[in-house]
Amino acid sequence: MLAIALFVGSCNDSKKNETASAEKTVQEATSQYFGNKIDDIGTLSSMEIQETYKSLKPGDTVAVKFKSEVNSVCQSKGCWMRMDMGEEEAMVKFKDYGFFMPKDIAGREVIVDGFAFIEEVSVEDQRHFAEDAGKPLDEIAAITEPKRTLSFTSSGVLIPEIQ
Repeated sequence: MLAIALFVGSCNDSKKNETASAEKTVQEATSQYFGNKIDDIGTLSSMEIQETYKSLKPGDTVAVKFKSEVNSVCQSKGCWMRMDMGEEEAMVKFKDYGFFMPKDIAGREVIVDGFAFIEEVSVEDQRHFAEDAGKPLDEIAAITEPKRTLSFTSSGVLIPEIQ
């Protein structure tokens, strides 16, 4: 009897694993990957990454994976994106400019994997990013001081399927 119970139980576990595997395959097929293929295991929430950034000082770097909403994407090539960090934004660039993002993903939640750090961005770079974002000339001209920014270099991005 014990052998039969174990056999039936193992069949049920096998079916559960097959179902979970099939669901994961469907999700992978409908998700989009850029750069290194990543998953959502160990992903920090938007609130958790905000706390991580609060603990960083210029020069600190931390390897992390997090999920947050995209506020904007470079409309020239998709070579950077800004992600929501509550009261601030994180400027996300892509490792070695090895990949670019779709220009129409503002408002979507994505998962990025890479390195978070604090950076001081020069006036020249801020103006360049503002031009890429299509900001008005008067707004670009108003940029006159370096700015402390939340920065991120991503080696991989996952855009999960829309539920």
